[in-house]
Order: sequence, then C-alpha cells, then structure tokens
Amino acid sequence: MLFRINPIKLLLRQNTKSVYIRYCSTQQSDVHDCSQNVANKSVRVRFAPSPTGYLHLGGLRTALINFLYAKAHNGTFIVRIEDTDQSRTVPDAQQNFFRNLEWAGIVPDESVIHGGNYGPYVQSQRLKIYRQEVRKLLENGSAYYCFCTEKRLETLRKEAIEANEIPKYDNRCRHLTPVQVAEKLANNDPMCIRFKLESETVPEFNDLVFGEMSIDVSDEGDPIIIKSDGFPTYHFANVVDDHLMEVTHVLRGAEWRISTPKHLLLYDAFGWKPPQFGHLPLILNPDGTKLSKRHDHANVDYYRDRKIFPLALVNYITLSGGGFVREPGAKLRNFTMDELIKAFDIERINKNSSRLKTELLDDCNRLELIRHIKDPALCDEIVKQVQELIKRTYPKHIDSLDLDDQHIRNVLNWSVGTERLQSLQQLVEGELSFLWILPKIQPDNIQSEWVGKLVAALESGDFDKTRLSELLREFSKENNLKFPKFMASLRTMLAGIKEGPGVADMMEILGKTATIKRITRKKSDK
Repeated sequence: MLFRINPIKLLLRQNTKSVYIRYCSTQQSDVHDCSQNVANKSVRVRFAPSPTGYLHLGGLRTALINFLYAKAHNGTFIVRIEDTDQSRTVPDAQQNFFRNLEWAGIVPDESVIHGGNYGPYVQSQRLKIYRQEVRKLLENGSAYYCFCTEKRLETLRKEAIEANEIPKYDNRCRHLTPVQVAEKLANNDPMCIRFKLESETVPEFNDLVFGEMSIDVSDEGDPIIIKSDGFPTYHFANVVDDHLMEVTHVLRGAEWRISTPKHLLLYDAFGWKPPQFGHLPLILNPDGTKLSKRHDHANVDYYRDRKIFPLALVNYITLSGGGFVREPGAKLRNFTMDELIKAFDIERINKNSSRLKTELLDDCNRLELIRHIKDPALCDEIVKQVQELIKRTYPKHIDSLDLDDQHIRNVLNWSVGTERLQSLQQLVEGELSFLWILPKIQPDNIQSEWVGKLVAALESGDFDKTRLSELLREFSKENNLKFPKFMASLRTMLAGIKEGPGVADMMEILGKTATIKRITRKKSDK
C-alpha cells in the first residue's frame, strides 16, 4: 500500500513532538505577514477548481480576480485541477472549466492544456509527489498513521452528537507506539495519515481582504491528510502544490478562511514559507441564498445558452462585491479586460457577502450588443450568430426563413433602438417569431376591399415608423375602418399574433417588400 515507512526504520525512530511554530515574519511580530517571502518573486496565482460540477459564477469570479491580479502585476495565472475526490468527479467538468474560462477571456498561462514547467497540473497525476512529501512529515513526527475503522469513527460522531458536542477525531492513533504501528503496517491493516494540530501558539496571518486574523484549530482533532485510498485531502495537496508551483498569493473563497491556520501549520511542519492569503466573500443570489452548482442560473453555461456576451457576464460579476475603481454616480458601461486589469484593487473588495443584481446583467448585455452592432466587423459576426440561432430554433420552417443579412441588421438596429433587446436569444422567443417565419393565413383577415388601396399607399413615400403611424390612422378614417379592428387585422397578417409590437414598428422592421408580401398573401401562397 502507498505511503508506508519501512517498519524496521520506524522502530528505530523515536517519537517526536510536533515542530514548534516558526513564523515567517520578523521577531518583532507574531503575525504571518509573509510579504518578505514574495517581495522579490514574480507574482504567481492559481485558480484550482474541483471537477465535481461545471463552472459557476462564484468560480468564474474567483478565476477572474486571480487573472486580473496576475496581469496587474505582470505575473502568471495558473489553473490547477484539484480532483482528489474521485467519487464525485464529473467526467467532462475539466473540459467545461477551460471552455468557459477562455470564452470569458480568462486565459491561463499554465495548465494541463497550456503547459508549463510546474506540472502535472492535475492532482490525480501528482500522487508520486504526495508520497514523497508526506514521508517528510511522518519522519519528523508531524504526521502519523491512523488505523481507526469507519465503524469506530461513526461511533465517535454519534456520541458527540448525543452529548451536544461538535464531532471530531479523538487522536487515538497519535499515541500508538512505534512497535504497534510497525505491526499494523506489517499486517497491511487499512490506514490513513493524519496531521498533528497541536501547537503552543495559534497562527495569525494578515489576510489581503480581511486583515489580521487568528483562528484556533488546535482542538478540532487531527485532520486526515492522506485518505485510505492513497489520495491526498484538499488541505495537504493544495499546500504541497502551492509550494512546489511557487504560488505567491492564494486568492480563494471565504469559505476556506477557517482552513488557513491548518495550512500555515502544514507549511511550518515542512519548513516552508507560506504565500500571502486573501479570501473573497461570497456572491449570493438576489434572494440572499448561496449560489449552487445544482442551480442552472448559477452555471456559466446557462448564460452562454441565453446568448449573453462574455464581457457582459464578466462586468456583471464585477458589479457585486467591490474590488474595482469606478467613478461614483458614473453611467453604467462595460469595461474591457484591459480596463478591468487597471481598475482592479484588492483592497476595495468588500468584506461582506453581496447579492447579484439580475437587472444589471440585462443592462450590461444590451451595452455589449450595441457595441457589436455599431462595429461593422463585429456586426458581421452577430449576423452569422443570429442566422444559426434562427435555423436551430425553427427547423421545420428552414425553407421559408428570412435569413437575409440586411433584414437581420434591420432587426438588430430596431430592437436596440427601441431598447427591446437585451440578448440575442430574445429574437427567437415569443412575439418576435414573426420576424423570421411567415404566419398562417387567417381567412377572416383577408379584406380584399381595402388591401389594394393600402398597398398603393404603402408603396409611395418613406417607410419609417412615424410616417407609417400617421398613414395607417388616416387610411382607417378615409376607408371608414374602425382603427382597433383594422390594427388587429394587420397584426394578424404581419405576425399571426394578437398582441406584441406596434403595427408600424413591425412594418418598419420587416421593410416595405416583406410587409406588402405578407398583407397580400392568399391561401394558395406558401
């Protein structure tokens, strides 16, 4: 089995106490500042997702902040896959991470895909490294073998709950003699490896977001660092990997703040200098609940499927939680990635959790849509996207769809000008389907006595909404038509709907040719 020391050598080694805490700061301070450790090093940060689900907004924000911090300091952004929990791994999660990060413009400098000199960048491929490093802790007495069965551990949990206490391991195997340990190893008894948490002093550290912190973990029970299946736990693997990958700053979610003292103790047990830590408060759903991978609206794929622009989504998540220099009261605008790099300031990150404001996403996406439509090169790409979107949405009408480039540009300009459109997906939803497919002919709306006259009136003059509105009202008066019923008939002819955009709006966006074609259709027409 993995991670075993030769029983004979173990017998010769005397039990040693945990190494006394050695701080990386000066003697005048007892706080882990660690800035001296990285002052002369190039900044190296990492985003280390676990492939137990797809990339969600919280992960995207953590990746973004690490990316911006690295670029602002001419440093390196690493993506490392932490897949030590093999039982919960989602097969295509890793591919999802990289696909969505690159879509968002957050491109790693080092990863399993992009290469680098500090790999492997997937933890399940680093087991040999963990075997080598854990031996150091076993040999210096900072770690020990634990042979407790799951049954015994479950009994401890139940007893603690019944006594209204927090369940924890009682450190029983820490007190086994070298002879006892050697016998169990020789018998190949199932085991894991635990880290000794005892220390004379509670580690303190300067958090880049929260400031000076001190969390006592010495009474929690010794944590497992190597599981019985030979895989490391998060606590052990991330410390080893961050050190060997020369990570200088660890910027991660606030939920890991309570674990930082354990990690500092592990660094100390190895005799390594720790990186600087900064913990990012959570971003929450609008109702204050926690984002979850189980909720579709929390996943990045949900927004991609809705045709949200990547820069719009990136700006959206920067509008919650602080961290960016923005002029007070300034009109909302989307920052480019280069502008976000310059505007990012870790000292401006809020200490408290913040809620997402969904209305801001619509605003951000509309701004991005306007930018693309006004740029000729970008607009060409948008037209292609709309064409593919229409084909996928209306496969049964593929032979009669209006996919003309200019028609799509007219639609885009109209929808943005009237502030009706926040995403491309809306172009194929609900009332706007009339833009692309011909409506069914309703027999009661074929008004032969006035259609010819209307066509003649429409064929002359401008075809803008203002002129059309006046023309239609005057036409109804001149032909003794009740205006509401007249509008209802035209709406059905043009779109096959009872409610929706104004008739003049529909005529303008469809254009003169398409409008006349629709109101003159007959049953025999396709």
